[in-house]
Amino acid sequence: MKQRFPFVILSVLIVISIFLGACAPKAQPTQDAAATAAASDAQTEVTQAAASTEPVTITFWHGYNADVEAKFLTDTIIPEFEAKYPNIKVESVVVPYDQFRRKLLIALSGGEAPDLARIDIIWVPELADQGALAKLNEVFSDFAAVSDQMLPGPLSTNFYQGNYYGLPLDTNTRVMVYNNDVFAKAGIESAPTTIDEFLAACEKIKALGDDTYCFADGGTYAWATNPWIWSFGGDVTDAEITKATGAFNSDATVEAYNFLKDGIDKGYINPAMRGGSLDSWGAFSQDKLAMIFEGPWFPPSFEKQFPDKKYGMALIPAGDGGSISVVGGEDIVMFQQSIKKEAAAEFMRYMLSEEVQLQWASQGQVPVLKSAIDSDYIKTHPFFGIFLEQLKTAKARTPHPAWSKMEEITTNVGNAILNGTVDTKAALDEAAAKLDALLAPAQ
Repeated sequence: MKQRFPFVILSVLIVISIFLGACAPKAQPTQDAAATAAASDAQTEVTQAAASTEPVTITFWHGYNADVEAKFLTDTIIPEFEAKYPNIKVESVVVPYDQFRRKLLIALSGGEAPDLARIDIIWVPELADQGALAKLNEVFSDFAAVSDQMLPGPLSTNFYQGNYYGLPLDTNTRVMVYNNDVFAKAGIESAPTTIDEFLAACEKIKALGDDTYCFADGGTYAWATNPWIWSFGGDVTDAEITKATGAFNSDATVEAYNFLKDGIDKGYINPAMRGGSLDSWGAFSQDKLAMIFEGPWFPPSFEKQFPDKKYGMALIPAGDGGSISVVGGEDIVMFQQSIKKEAAAEFMRYMLSEEVQLQWASQGQVPVLKSAIDSDYIKTHPFFGIFLEQLKTAKARTPHPAWSKMEEITTNVGNAILNGTVDTKAALDEAAAKLDALLAPAQ
């Protein structure tokens, strides 16, 4: 799902629970045979501990669709888990997305947080910054082994100031979707794999007429622009997320924005990207649009609306930075207030096992495990494979508590550049300075 909702931190003092003695020491990130054996022993110890404790009930808040996903959770996943761990019961609580944040903050302020929750990836650094989340690299003695199983892009959404405050539960990204009929009319035999090939394709598509566009997207927010910035070799901040100067105003980022502006000016990119509205699926179905970036929700939904329209999917065109898309999805987090961390950890392990991840895949959830890419289910799935391939290199939007304010800055400057009202380099210099102020530690 497209994740762009700002997270407003309320003026609530969150009560931080005392770290429990059951929390295990931080694992060392080694992956040799000795570490693997130690991780296996640690997992066995935790499993045995969970099996020998008195019965406990853990609460799991989530926003799964009530009619399909939540029903699958309560009818299949939880019963199977409880059969395997008879001393652990799971209370499933469905919370609609538009109520989730407020209900969660109220529960935190009252000391009544759930044990676990499935939350939007952009919430993790903000909740971590407030002290609400447990450090999983301390809860799991074998965290290095556990985390190494995850796709790096989705995993990175849980990292904040040296610790991991969650694990990816399901994920998504965007890939290129191309119109077979438009490509055929333009004499394009295959999807472009590089930026240069993309521009060459756009020249051929432009020749079809002014009412046919090579590409379209919905705006200048990060979900739309970051894949281009990253693929050109640019970025929003440095790797340590300490400053934007040198990254957001780098030559590569300047080149990415100029590429998008030139694309609009030349008639390659639909001008709706700089403001306005466009029914991209409708235009695509009517051969007015050749290429778009879309997620795994596209195939089933588009085919239901336009069953006769043929299309293909490919990786995002690569530039000097590679073929880099954006990570979306949800993470599973444990709350520091929980007094049932061992039991909660077992449910997290279960939800992230390959067996259960593939069960969720049958419900349309893209798995987060590296091993899932090589599973027979994914290999034979009609469209998951391309998304998992893109996720190998996909990146997360900047995991920082001030991200919503940061994105407002980047969206506005992108809009100004594409509209031609500012000089690209000067505008990015100014925007980078504003981002630096948000990234600076509070004095």
